[in-house]
Amino acid sequence: MERLFTAPASGREADRQDESRRRAWVGLSRRSALAGVGVATLAVGTGAALAACSSNSGSGSDAAVSTSTPSGKNAVQSDAATGSAAELTKPVTGIEMFDSYARTIAQTAYVWGWPLVNSRNRHDQTVQAPQPGLVNGVVPAAPQGHLAMLSNYIDPAETFVTCPNQDVVYGLAFFDLDKQPVIVQVPDFGDRFWVYALYDQRTDQFGQLGKPYDTKPGFYLLAGPNWKGDTPKGVAGVIRSSTPIANAIPRVFMDDTPEDRAAIQSVLNQVMIYPLGDFDGKQKTTDWSKLPSLPGAASGDGETKWVVPEKFFDEFGSVLDQVPPLPGEEGLYGQFRSLLDSANRNPALKQVLTDTAVATENEVIKQFFPWSHNGLPAGNGWNRSVNNAQYGLDYFNRTGTSKSNMYDNRPTETQYFYTDNDATGAPLDGSRSYRVTFPAGQEPPVKGFWSLTLYNDKHLFAPNDQKRYSLGTKNKNLARNPDGSLTLYAGAQSPGPEHESNWLPAPSGPFSLYIRAYWGEQAILDGTWQPPAVTPA
Repeated sequence: MERLFTAPASGREADRQDESRRRAWVGLSRRSALAGVGVATLAVGTGAALAACSSNSGSGSDAAVSTSTPSGKNAVQSDAATGSAAELTKPVTGIEMFDSYARTIAQTAYVWGWPLVNSRNRHDQTVQAPQPGLVNGVVPAAPQGHLAMLSNYIDPAETFVTCPNQDVVYGLAFFDLDKQPVIVQVPDFGDRFWVYALYDQRTDQFGQLGKPYDTKPGFYLLAGPNWKGDTPKGVAGVIRSSTPIANAIPRVFMDDTPEDRAAIQSVLNQVMIYPLGDFDGKQKTTDWSKLPSLPGAASGDGETKWVVPEKFFDEFGSVLDQVPPLPGEEGLYGQFRSLLDSANRNPALKQVLTDTAVATENEVIKQFFPWSHNGLPAGNGWNRSVNNAQYGLDYFNRTGTSKSNMYDNRPTETQYFYTDNDATGAPLDGSRSYRVTFPAGQEPPVKGFWSLTLYNDKHLFAPNDQKRYSLGTKNKNLARNPDGSLTLYAGAQSPGPEHESNWLPAPSGPFSLYIRAYWGEQAILDGTWQPPAVTPA
């Protein structure tokens, strides 16, 4: 895994306490289909197994499964009153797995666990920041339990996560909420759109903080699933994450005008997240425009590599310990633990796991990057996100999103539409020019805002002389056609002076287009609204 921060020669302490973090800066710089689906079915078991596991939701307890094989004709013991299975045999440790079976389970483990390892590694690297700041002057990072907030749009040099946007001002904070609950301070945003997206380690959102939920200004406590403590006076509500490791990404809408850049600063400075121990019931402020630059490793031309196949199975066991199984996942967890146990006792089998991880990264995970492998068709050559940030047992879309555009908002907050191709099916390429025309009255129907963003072939911004990466609600100078329709242009060459205000400059090679619809109306939510065709000029 690439390192987020540059590290001094003194190294860092294993316990990662506050003083250690100040001395230990680690460097910073996100699909064959789910081939193990058959194995997942085998591991999870039948509907009866799912019912049994459901009684033990998220607890990590073994109460619903037996550690020994039931005897007699009925190997599965059923609850006579409900007809559901009350006890099931689970996979055992101590077996000698043969290579081909191990490879089968390992591939499923890699696809299933990729987002969770991704999340954990982002957490572990980011919290090494010695203080809230901007890595290389670009990416917000802070010690555990603290927020770092931007004061403007994200810089186009950002490579921490794919598919950033320049419609909102971002913040970032990572937590271990069992050890250190945090206070989230919500100011009065007035009519401005805002949302604090809270993610557990599975990349599912939890809690509801934002304008779509009519959240009131005040203080909110975020706690882990196992935290036990008193809620201080003055806290408006307690929000629990299903996993101790979690993160928050505040998003606050800002117009692309000098006036709004100035007007937003006072409310941004009141966006705060800090450890519960620092809560005194008084509102805190920070001038986020004065965050220091933190030295970091040089970024590459793609997203920071958060999952390293060669290290995956060394990290996977601790992730299983950190993230309790969802209802129905106990069988998967048992298979994965049996796999790790067998590999830990057999160095040759451990090498099989490493080789499988490398192969699965190339043969499966990379296939999730094209937009055609994300979500469902949305019409006119576009795809739309599905189950974003509320994946549950939808491993296909969870892993796909983690690879291609991690940290989506849930659908009621944002719906995403994306394409790599024009209406003819040909790949988008900057050597050609394209039009995207929204008929009059048919722009994305939203209560929040919408935008069209252009990304390069790495799903990152393509630097351009116009310093323009998205167009939409935030832009006040878009030129409309005489009939009221709106045409946006994309390509490396200018569409002409009369259309330049509506132009998204593209790199000379492949690129993609991406529509965000924040706080969508019903036509967005139910899929009846379709994005317009991307037509070659």
